[in-house]
Amino acid sequence: METLTTLFTPHGNSTQWLAIAFIFLLAGMVKGVIGLGLPTVAIALLSLSMTTMQAAALLFLPSLLTNIWQLGSIPGLLPLLRRLSPMLVGICLGTFVSGFLFSKLDTVWSGAGLGIALLLYGVMGLTSVHWQVPSRAERKLAPVIGMATGMVTAATGVFVLPSVPYLQALSLDKDKLIQAMGLSFTVSTLALGINLYGSGTLQWNIAGDSMLALLPALAGMQLGQVLRNQMQPLLFRRCFFIGLLALGAYYLWGAVKS
Repeated sequence: METLTTLFTPHGNSTQWLAIAFIFLLAGMVKGVIGLGLPTVAIALLSLSMTTMQAAALLFLPSLLTNIWQLGSIPGLLPLLRRLSPMLVGICLGTFVSGFLFSKLDTVWSGAGLGIALLLYGVMGLTSVHWQVPSRAERKLAPVIGMATGMVTAATGVFVLPSVPYLQALSLDKDKLIQAMGLSFTVSTLALGINLYGSGTLQWNIAGDSMLALLPALAGMQLGQVLRNQMQPLLFRRCFFIGLLALGAYYLWGAVKS
């Protein structure tokens, strides 16, 4: 397979370019419809043809900028930032510590971790498990959730677990929940980007490729926002989580066979 530095150059493989552009278009569309899923879909599909950390490097700018867009679209950020700061600090610490400890993690184990994360996320999405975090437990639980999210992020490039179920359990209204997820994803993306830069996986030329990948991602988000008004979001979410289950089983089976 060609390296990331040649994928988006005029001399790169046009089939690979189109495949990656389609992945980001699809991932952006998912995010536009249900408010999340861009990093998860992109990591899951890109990792079929490159390592998980290479996929994470290519995803860096599309993930960061689309999450900042989501984050800034709703007023009242500072109170939410103060409330979530223990979790956000935990995400950074978990990502950095896990990245240092598992910097030499074999790609087989990384694939197994990605498969497990996708399976868990798919099951939780389909079962629609609902739980609530009592306000008295929030300050103690938030750093633990953040550390766990950071460790999953560093190992798999996926940063929805366990942060998203935790945020859903805080009884936030719809807009604040979307903003909270955007905040969590932004911090996770930045922390992972620092890890990738430190390991040499994220370089300036790859950042340029990542910027080009932003274009189909933004187009997909716009398309998804249009589709959201034309289709049943519940059905779309169900198909999305079933797809994650299938991909998770594929990665886990590949790791077991290896």
